[in-house]
Amino acid sequence: MTTQVQSGRATLDYVKTIGIVNNAAKGRGFANPYDVAFGSGGRIFVLNRGMPAFSRVGVVNLEEDYLYEFGDHGDNEGEFRLATGIAIDASERIYVAEEQNHRVNVFQDDGTYLGRWGSQGSGDGEFEGPASVAVDGDGNILVVDQNNHRVQKFTSGGDYLGQWGGFGSGNGQLNMPWGIWIDGDSNVWVADWRNDRVQKFDADGAFMASYGESGDGDGQFDRPSGVCVDRDGYIYVADWGNQRLQMLDPDGAPLVNERGQATLSQWAEEYLDANPEEREAREQSNLWPELPEHLQTPLLVSTQTEAYFWGPSAVKLDDEERLYVAEGPRHRIQVYKRSGA
Repeated sequence: MTTQVQSGRATLDYVKTIGIVNNAAKGRGFANPYDVAFGSGGRIFVLNRGMPAFSRVGVVNLEEDYLYEFGDHGDNEGEFRLATGIAIDASERIYVAEEQNHRVNVFQDDGTYLGRWGSQGSGDGEFEGPASVAVDGDGNILVVDQNNHRVQKFTSGGDYLGQWGGFGSGNGQLNMPWGIWIDGDSNVWVADWRNDRVQKFDADGAFMASYGESGDGDGQFDRPSGVCVDRDGYIYVADWGNQRLQMLDPDGAPLVNERGQATLSQWAEEYLDANPEEREAREQSNLWPELPEHLQTPLLVSTQTEAYFWGPSAVKLDDEERLYVAEGPRHRIQVYKRSGA
């Protein structure tokens, strides 16, 4: 369901859904996808959190070819636990943050393990539950240090460069931040999760603006988990607690509330073709139930309505400005495209 908040021309068009559950260590499908990154040749790197096992990076494309995978669940080289964020640099090195082991893992885009850095703590260069990662125009790596309530900057080799933030609710302060995005002007956007807002900083971490407040109305957020900004300045927020995607105009005014429009992926269609009894059972199911009034909460409605977002954790833009929303509980990614304005 899409709600157009204003009469402006910009809107979101649904493109497709990619994904199917695969609670196995390997193979086609996703296991709680939490984040995505984009490489050359149309490759989409999907970070599977696993919950608790089956962590890996699956590489697919928009046509739903499952190309290859790398990484695994564990503590050894090339393994991670409770993966949270993924980013790719100009040399197509892949950076994967892991919440449980408080570090960043580095791979080449073909899956070759290159190294890792970070340790638990609150000092410079240490982490307490790192979340999302991003790469700036100079090739430096920005890591959202969730439970230290800050953003830290490193070289691609993991050398500490600086930080900003600090616990609080004032301008420039953070409370369990999660998502991060660097726009075309090198400004840094942070989904300030527990403060129910999105903050904008310059490249040096100086506060610039804040958008949103607690609530479920237009332009309000309930634990925003992801943010990105397109070339025209439109802002997209994964409104995790409200189970929706919001689009704001370049001035921060709300434009669109998107609850989700998922259809069956190609993988799901192939599975149902091979298992006709499953398709028959599906056709008898009520995938758009009418819930009683006391169950009309965003979470309960989303868990019962297959097309809707359930736990949208990340929102990212590819080079064609297509919008990818990762939703772990349904093991899929919904793809959208802005039109108009």
